[in-house]
Amino acid sequence: MTGDISRAVGYLLVGSLAFVAPVLEGRVDDTLAAVGTVSPFVLLATIALASKRGPMFEFFARHGDRKAERLYSLASFALAVCALAVLFAALDLPLAAFVASVFVLTAGNLGQRLAAARVPAPIVGAAAFCVLGTAAGVAAVFVAGALGGTVPAPETVVFVTASGAIVGAIVRATLSPFDDTSVLLSVALVVWFLLGLAPVSGPTPVAVGLAATVALGYAAYALGTASTSGTLSGVLLSLWAVVLGGYGWFALLVTFFGLGGLASKYRYDEKLKRGIAEENEGARDGSNVLANSAVALLAVVAYAASGTLGVDPLVFQFVFAGAVAAALADTFSSEFGGLFDSPRLVTTLDPVPAGTDGAVTWQGALAGGIGAGLIATLAVGFFAFGPAAALVVLGTGFLGMVVDSVLGATLEGGRVGNQSVNLLATLSAGVVAGTVAVASFV
Repeated sequence: MTGDISRAVGYLLVGSLAFVAPVLEGRVDDTLAAVGTVSPFVLLATIALASKRGPMFEFFARHGDRKAERLYSLASFALAVCALAVLFAALDLPLAAFVASVFVLTAGNLGQRLAAARVPAPIVGAAAFCVLGTAAGVAAVFVAGALGGTVPAPETVVFVTASGAIVGAIVRATLSPFDDTSVLLSVALVVWFLLGLAPVSGPTPVAVGLAATVALGYAAYALGTASTSGTLSGVLLSLWAVVLGGYGWFALLVTFFGLGGLASKYRYDEKLKRGIAEENEGARDGSNVLANSAVALLAVVAYAASGTLGVDPLVFQFVFAGAVAAALADTFSSEFGGLFDSPRLVTTLDPVPAGTDGAVTWQGALAGGIGAGLIATLAVGFFAFGPAAALVVLGTGFLGMVVDSVLGATLEGGRVGNQSVNLLATLSAGVVAGTVAVASFV
């Protein structure tokens, strides 16, 4: 084994100390269980900080550790697990989330190192992180159950662990490859949050969601419509749409991802000459995907928690459909409308050069209306929306496109960036759609 792989195996073995928690759960009082869980990691951190040489130092030391002559990487990992254990004990959070988080990180890192040794492509390493992290996290939770810990239903374990692994891969792709603390805490927060939502309705949505999102992720990356972080973000959003919302939610979201991505690639060379092309050959990164889909993501999560929130779930269907309609309308408007001459500034209607923030063409407005109309039509089929509800989706989608253009003309390039404008545009569409739903349909 190479140094990176053997070190990753070592971290996986160290992470197995987390099994102390389920062994102690229910057998001793909560305070003693917390102390017993934390103690091995505190001891490990102390030894790591005292190590300057020897077999342990040589085995775990990274380049930075060798320069500092201390095992700071191992110590920070051990202390992060300690902090997580204390947090979970203090707030009485699910033990499954603690165990799953540790193994998602350590096994995911091992998978990424194994992949990098064979295929250096970042997407392959990220996929390996997700697959091995999910498998190890699920197995660890069931082992914890066998040791006496409380374990949720199997389909819930798979869903929350897979979600945590994808989030971990996103954080890993955007931060330092050695920032284990941020990855661990991110995974733990996501797993804990999802465990607090309504129970998963059965194994079928989870299985379908995983299969569909893997296929979507592969297609997005293979077609070049998304970067590694963009692909992972799309996969996460799609999985949540299927499991927390339903197949109709996924249909609307995948329509935006698919058609929006292809629109970005359409006549790309011509867009490049005009100065309106997306960076990275039209492949959308994670920040772009999340800026366009964050409101939809919040809507599907709120839909799953609607019973707890005391809000009619229909409201969140409107918010979701309106936000997605706005995202696709804006994408179509900019990607197709920018190919035509004589753009005008939306606030003054004065002629402006192509690529100017806030510039619009009538062809782009028409394309945006078609995009919003597609989502409205899908909402009729999958959400059983009537004609009036479909018009609300169409109208709020078009509204979001206009808001994007107005903000682009007045704020973008100075106070806010393009991603913030996209977020505000979809937020305005979602809020208006939800407000109309409360006033007229609930």
